[in-house]
Amino acid sequence: MNSYSMYIDGKWCGAESGETYDGINPALGEPFGKIACGGRADAQRAVAAANKALPSWREVPLWERSALCVKIANILDQQKEALAEILCTELGKPLHGEAADEAGETSAPWHVAAEQAKYFEGHTKPCADPQKRVLTFWRPRGVVAAITPWNFPAAIPGEYLPFAIVMGNTVTWTPAPTAAATAVKLMECIHEAGVPPGVINLVTGPGAEVGDELVINKGTHAIGMTGSPQTAEIISSRSGLKPTLFELGGNGPIVVLEDANPGEIAAAIGFACFYAAGQVCSCAERIFVADSIKDELVDAIVAESKHWKVGNPLDESVNVGPQNNMGVVEKMTAHLNDATGKGAKVVAGGKRPDLPGFFYEPTVLVDFPKDSLVNHEETFGPIAPITSFKDEDQAWDYINACDLGLTSSIFTRDVDRAWNWAEGLNSGITVVNDWTHFWEHHLPFGGMASNRSGLGRIGGRHTLDFMSDLKSIVFNLGKPTVTRDN
Repeated sequence: MNSYSMYIDGKWCGAESGETYDGINPALGEPFGKIACGGRADAQRAVAAANKALPSWREVPLWERSALCVKIANILDQQKEALAEILCTELGKPLHGEAADEAGETSAPWHVAAEQAKYFEGHTKPCADPQKRVLTFWRPRGVVAAITPWNFPAAIPGEYLPFAIVMGNTVTWTPAPTAAATAVKLMECIHEAGVPPGVINLVTGPGAEVGDELVINKGTHAIGMTGSPQTAEIISSRSGLKPTLFELGGNGPIVVLEDANPGEIAAAIGFACFYAAGQVCSCAERIFVADSIKDELVDAIVAESKHWKVGNPLDESVNVGPQNNMGVVEKMTAHLNDATGKGAKVVAGGKRPDLPGFFYEPTVLVDFPKDSLVNHEETFGPIAPITSFKDEDQAWDYINACDLGLTSSIFTRDVDRAWNWAEGLNSGITVVNDWTHFWEHHLPFGGMASNRSGLGRIGGRHTLDFMSDLKSIVFNLGKPTVTRDN
């Protein structure tokens, strides 16, 4: 089996303890490689290396830091086939679909960071004092801890790493243990581009040790994390006053009003439910449809679910890979059992196929009640839960029972109603007449302050803002305001 090392201070290395753990192929449920199992001592080494590199790196001209991000992006494009292969092996992503999609997109945020940083201007501010001139500009935070998840392990690091380094920060990065091999491949591309020692450091290992050390260590100055609300709460309780950027879970509602055409929108809804085996924070995990077109929409979504084929991710006809681990499988089962126990019905899928690994069938669930787990929690599986409403107040009552709000969609031909729904839905992004997954790397993405879907915004200048401290310099013209002569 292949071995996967950590990267600290410009060198590939094993864990100080010498320990490793098995990387598991979720399509087979079998090991594919040995991954360095880092601990607190390794995280401390990474923080020390990042701090050592910081003084020189932050003085590198912005245009040079931008050029490095472009060079990394170009190498990622050259390596996209190899990235797709490791995504297929480690995550079970269908090689010719989802894995190729993610590998092809991995370079995009590196380009966005490289370009937008050049135009991330400061300001001059007028003063009441006629002798003062004030200008503001951006300085790096320092050492940024990046904690990334397993569902898009090549793409999501790009939401943090390039934006951090282009602004003059250095990075300590730890990926989810079940996505560490992909992180190593990504780090190989970064190393090939010539990143200076200590500017980006990769430590693989359990979050309770490696991630926690990066969070509490006094040598880290800001934290960016994509993951669950539960993990974010732990980080918040452990990080003290460090700035944090959290992109967390969602339970995105799709609202279908009576003037929508179920046949026309079924494919978009199915994509929002079943793509990546439902393991996307922007998934549509709750569908609310006007009572008058409920049956037609259910039939259309059931028909759409048949186009999503579960199986060997190397098979070109397969477009649904496995769940990442048995915990995700068990959560899917628990949510279905809870809903059906309260009167909901499974009308398509609803079980594990007779395959090795951690697969689950694309599932359509009808008439889930307001108090069901699918209405309150992120299932993170290939599920399309549908329930109908007689009036909009009933739909709002169901939707607002959940305290997650990342993305949402509204389907209607009525512009006024679309606008009212889009403004009222308590999510960071609402898409009108399309799937919930829409996002581009320069756009703001994140949850609302009143729910558990995140804190702050990733995307373009919004991430650059987080990665920087705003510095003000005040010039006094002429003599000091206060002198002995006063």
